Amino acid sequence: MNLSFYIAKRYLFAKKSHNAINVISGVSVCGVALATLALICTLSVFNGFQDLVATLFTAFDPQLKIVATTGKVFDAQDDRIQALRQWPEVDVFSESLEDHAMVQYKGKQVMVTLKGIQDNFNQLTAIDSILYGRGEMVLKDEVVDYVIPGVELVSVLGTGIRFVDPLEVYAPKRGAKINIANPTSSFETGYLYSSGLVFAVNQQKYDASYMLASLEFVRELFQYDTEVSSIELKLKENANTKAVKESIQKHLGEQFIVLDRYEQQSDTFRIMEVEKLISYIFLTFILLIACFNVIGSLSMLIIDKRADVVTLRNLGADNRLISHIFLFEGCLISLLGAVIGIGLGLVLCLIQQEFGIIGLGGVGEGSFIVDAYPVSVHLSDVVLVFITVWVVGFLSVWYPVRYLSRRLLEK
Repeated sequence: MNLSFYIAKRYLFAKKSHNAINVISGVSVCGVALATLALICTLSVFNGFQDLVATLFTAFDPQLKIVATTGKVFDAQDDRIQALRQWPEVDVFSESLEDHAMVQYKGKQVMVTLKGIQDNFNQLTAIDSILYGRGEMVLKDEVVDYVIPGVELVSVLGTGIRFVDPLEVYAPKRGAKINIANPTSSFETGYLYSSGLVFAVNQQKYDASYMLASLEFVRELFQYDTEVSSIELKLKENANTKAVKESIQKHLGEQFIVLDRYEQQSDTFRIMEVEKLISYIFLTFILLIACFNVIGSLSMLIIDKRADVVTLRNLGADNRLISHIFLFEGCLISLLGAVIGIGLGLVLCLIQQEFGIIGLGGVGEGSFIVDAYPVSVHLSDVVLVFITVWVVGFLSVWYPVRYLSRRLLEK
């Protein structure tokens, strides 16, 4: 065993001549441990929120989504696209077309994103889990077309879940100029009736702007034939999503982009990643401040061990070996605090996962999607925190130990 490390380990656990040094060392360990605990818990809470948001999007977003690289629509009859129906990894193949339209109901108007879907959309996603009302997911019959609006749109338009009068849907005619004398002639008009259902994703992006209608109705409204804005896929259970995604991308070429669920919501998850990074940086600064306590502990230890240093020098130890002893001492204090902090952090996260002891503090029950802070511990975060504590601890004591060793022990 390295002599410097061996002596540093003995110093760490041995009783000092002055009890205050033991107290200061204990405070240093506790400071590093608390900062480490805060890092573990905070990063795990951000992971929990990311996982929660991902489950909400899962009920609306497909497993894989194919869009055009340029333009907002493409021909779904493309041979490369149709060939995907025969892929053994593909379980559900569905066409989708969405665009912006204006909806009017009894004088109230709102801009919406109208999404046309096929009848197999409930097989493609878990849409049934976020549908509310009394009705069946039927978007078209021989007489009329039906609509499933987002829950916030129902409130804005004042329709209620079941409405008698149809929604008036307006979309500009493709390639037509606005007729100032008769503006309504420049718009295609359609009528959508209540299906008795609304959906609630609990995300404003969807609940306040999306309406689901049949693909045939949306194509007719926007004057398309076989065009779609996306092809949406669900893979079989044993399929490797990443591998299939790469294979489809290679098959389709550069004209198309294949997106998984996280890439479909890249803006949302990017914001959450930035928030997580900022929290990590701030907590690392707190950890750095906590590590400065180690410097005080080391300076007291160096003074206390002057007699030992004289003995070591008489035995042939040089200044480099002596400096390494106290450098290892500082690193051991940091690592001990890291281990304790990570252990306590994992225990707290486990308790929160099982019992939800820390609530979100809503004004009433059901104010939030979940009642307690969601927590998800990732091994990568644990490794990152451990490395961070080790690096910060080493850097915070490296120069001070060299300086103190040279000034306090030069005689």
